[in-house]
Amino acid sequence: MELQRLIAGLDVRTLRGDVAGVRICDLTEDSRTVVPGSLFVARRGGKSDGNGFTAQAVAAGAVAVLTDDANAAIDDDVVVLYAADVAGTSAQIAERFYGEPSRTLGIAAVTGTNGKTTTACLIWSMLNHADRRCGLVGTVIIDDGVEVAPAAMTTPPAIEMSRTLGVMVESGCVAAAIEASSHALHQKRVEALRIRVGIFTNLTGDHLDYHKTMDGYAAAKRHLFELLEPAGVAVTNADDPWSVSMVAPARGTVVRCTAQRKPDAEASVEVTGATLEGMDLALRGPFGMIETRIALLGRYNAMNALQAAVAGHALGLTPPQIAAGLAAAKSPPGRMERVSTSEDRCTVFVDFAHTDDALQNAIGAVVEAMPNRAHAGAGVVSAAGAAASGKAPGRLWVVFGCGGDKDRTKRPRMGKVAADMADIVIVTSDNPRTERPSAIIDEILAGVPGAVRQKVRVQVDRERAIRMAITEAAQGDVIIIAGKGHETEQILPDGKGGVITTHFDDREIARAVLAEQRPRPAVVAATARTAGAAGRPAERWGR
Repeated sequence: MELQRLIAGLDVRTLRGDVAGVRICDLTEDSRTVVPGSLFVARRGGKSDGNGFTAQAVAAGAVAVLTDDANAAIDDDVVVLYAADVAGTSAQIAERFYGEPSRTLGIAAVTGTNGKTTTACLIWSMLNHADRRCGLVGTVIIDDGVEVAPAAMTTPPAIEMSRTLGVMVESGCVAAAIEASSHALHQKRVEALRIRVGIFTNLTGDHLDYHKTMDGYAAAKRHLFELLEPAGVAVTNADDPWSVSMVAPARGTVVRCTAQRKPDAEASVEVTGATLEGMDLALRGPFGMIETRIALLGRYNAMNALQAAVAGHALGLTPPQIAAGLAAAKSPPGRMERVSTSEDRCTVFVDFAHTDDALQNAIGAVVEAMPNRAHAGAGVVSAAGAAASGKAPGRLWVVFGCGGDKDRTKRPRMGKVAADMADIVIVTSDNPRTERPSAIIDEILAGVPGAVRQKVRVQVDRERAIRMAITEAAQGDVIIIAGKGHETEQILPDGKGGVITTHFDDREIARAVLAEQRPRPAVVAATARTAGAAGRPAERWGR
């Protein structure tokens, strides 16, 4: 594409060279991926500055450079462009270069501390189940309409985002569900997108190492609704205290969602039944009334389902399509993902919960669904209720840790939530990165009230912690392994100020330990022979 067309009308000026006749065949902000004919975006990042790599980019064949350095010393043979806002400008250029795919796609963007992945995946699942091809860009996977692949980050850089959306259009997608992280919104990775539906799930303490304050964190999230199309739909969780301010910039329709029966909300959800296999939901909203069952647990997932339903309706789905799509949806990888089977004596879930709010929701969801566990409050078993049922309630185990080099303020809060709500807690490592695992654990334990300290054990080695919970669990117990979810690596300190990364998947380890605990066929056969010898006809067991 001609460089003149790419920058027409944008706040860009030419520092050196002549843009006339210059054709651009690729965009990149990574000097290692430059090919002849590239426009190199010298963007400043948190760890490096692209302005330091312009020489490498030019040597590799870049014909133009976009920079925010008005005094950039770059080879005279290339066009040098200046923009004060390189991040926002490069996002606009990327959209133009890839054919403005967000104008073609119905884009639903989800932001919030928790629930982004589940809500985006539900939208994606519903639309595809209704034969309306929908792409997905999120924390766990990217579906560009051609293939489904693991994601490297929640929201990719602007150039990669527009490139992916362009592939979706070419492959026949009519919609896209994307997660918009606070980092991405602050760094303008979705700045140029035309967003038809914006969804706010909730806001709790997280990422304060980056945003510094809750107000700064909220401002980054709120920016999504400044980007919403004038005729777009803002879907907000009315049960969250940040709800009103979050969608204040929205110019289109606002749909307030509640799971607490707020009378002024335009959409509501009620959980009419719950087991460890899923929930029955009654939803009301712009689509009318819908009753369906979903293979997810917890009132927070009921809210995720409601917001996904409202988004699906805004993208053209009918009530029967919404109901069928939710019923067919599976739990996203690592989001209250059940890794045990009916053969196992205990039930094991792996969840990504890595904030105190998310951990509280995950534990509460399981407690509400556990059979024979009547309770007066989260994690408090009623002896009278258990006696009335005739069966002892199963115990709830929680295995979790906190990541290193990240927001430290949430560590004691997570310790308190786990100890208050679970029967047995094993505090372990997550991704300690450059921090000492024991130091992180000490900060978690600082939040554990003395009255419940006896519930808490410490096992620094995460694999041993998972093994401890599963091997010691009794019949009917439930275990939540929280923090890493879908992740397949663990980042550990190397003892020299750096890190080493090793393969580590909570789900793989849990499944392996569960398999070890199951009765072996030879044991079953021996039991059968013993039973026959004790008076049962051997013929009943076969030969």
